Amino acid sequence: MDVMFERVAGLDIGKKSVTVCVRVPGPGGGRHGETRTFRTMTRSLELMRDWLVGQGVTLAAMESTSTYWKPVFYALEDQMECWLLNAAHMKAVPGRKTDVKDAEWIAQLLEHGLLRPSFVPPPPIRRLRLLTRYRVQLMGDRSRDAGRLEKMLEDASIKISSVTTVSARAMLAALIAGEADPEVLAQLAKGKMRSKIPDLIEALTGHFDADHARLAVAMLGRLDRVDAALTALDETIDTASRPWAHQIQLLQTIPGVGLKVAQAIVAETGGEMSRFPSASHLAAWAGVAPAIHESAGRRTPAGARHGNKWLTSALVEAAASAARSKNTYLSAQQARIASRRGAKRAQIAAAHSILDSAYYMLERDEPYRDLGPDWLQHRHDEAHTRRLVAQLERLGHTVVIDPAA
Repeated sequence: MDVMFERVAGLDIGKKSVTVCVRVPGPGGGRHGETRTFRTMTRSLELMRDWLVGQGVTLAAMESTSTYWKPVFYALEDQMECWLLNAAHMKAVPGRKTDVKDAEWIAQLLEHGLLRPSFVPPPPIRRLRLLTRYRVQLMGDRSRDAGRLEKMLEDASIKISSVTTVSARAMLAALIAGEADPEVLAQLAKGKMRSKIPDLIEALTGHFDADHARLAVAMLGRLDRVDAALTALDETIDTASRPWAHQIQLLQTIPGVGLKVAQAIVAETGGEMSRFPSASHLAAWAGVAPAIHESAGRRTPAGARHGNKWLTSALVEAAASAARSKNTYLSAQQARIASRRGAKRAQIAAAHSILDSAYYMLERDEPYRDLGPDWLQHRHDEAHTRRLVAQLERLGHTVVIDPAA
C-alpha cells in the first residue's frame, strides 16, 4: 500500500498520559517507528511538541477522547497539521489492546491515507462555542430549578405552574411573607392573569407552611442567581459574536430562528460554509439527516444519525417556533409531515430544512426567501399531472394541457 504522508504521528490520549507513535522514512526505503509516552501537563505537552517538530512530523492524528484531546490538539495546531479522528472511523487493534498498539495503529492508518479528520473550528469560534454551550446548560439549570419549585408547591397544594412570571413571583413573595388568604394573593395577579382571579383563588388555597417558605426562599435564590448569570452571559456572547454580526442577522430572517439560535448556528458551524462540501454533508454532520442502511440492494431506515447535539437541539427549537408561524413554508411542511409521521419527525424534517437554508444563505450571502405555504401542494399537483399525462400517452393518446381550462 502506498504511503501518502511521510512523517506522521499517531496519538492515543488518556486523562493522565498521551502515547505518541512517530512514523518516518527509515533506512533502505523502509519505515521507522518510535513510540514515547508523555504526561498531559502543559510542560510535558511542550516537550512532546518539540520532539515531534524535531522529528519533522507534518501531520498528527488523535482520537477524540472525551475532552482530553483538547490540550494536546491546542499544543500542536500551531506547529503542524492536526487531525481529530472519530473513534467510529477506526477499527480496534486486533489481539492485545494497549495504548502503544493504539498509537501505532493510528499512525499506520494515517500514513496510508486511511483516516479522515473531524471538523475542529478555529480558536475564535471555539471560544464562542464555550459561551453558547454554557448558556444552554444554564437554561437547563433554570428549567430544572423551576420544576423543583413547582413540585414543592404541589406538596403544599398550591397550583402555580409558571413560577417565573411576574404574577407568580409576587404571589410567592407574599406566601413567604406569611400571607395565607387566597383572595388577597389572587389580587396580586398582573395583566392577563387578572381575568383568571376566580381560578387563582382556588389554586392558591392550600397549606403553605414555614418549611415550604424556607425551601421557596432557597429555590428562588437559585433561580435569581441563574437569571443574573444568564443576563451577564448574554452580554458576553453579544460581544464575542460581533465579528459574525452580518451572518447572524441573515440567519434571523428564517422563520423560527431568533438571536440565540442564530448565534448557536454560527458557533457550531463557524459561519463559513466552504468547509462543508454540500448542504447534505452539513445536515449529516449535524445529525438531522436520516441514516440509511443498505445491504444486498435493499435500503432500510436506520434511525437518526449521531451528530452535533448542540446544533440539533437549537435547530429543533427553531423548528418548534416556526411551526407556530403563519403562512410559511416551514409551518406547512411540519403540518404535512406531522399528519403522517408525527410531530417529532416533522420537527426534525423542519430542522433539516432550516439548516439547508442556512447553508445556502451563508454561502451566497443572501437573506431567506420563503417558498410559501402552498409550495408543497403545487409541487404535488404538478407531479400528479405529469403522471396522468404519461399514463394517457402510454395508451396512445395525445395530451394537450390547457392551464386556463
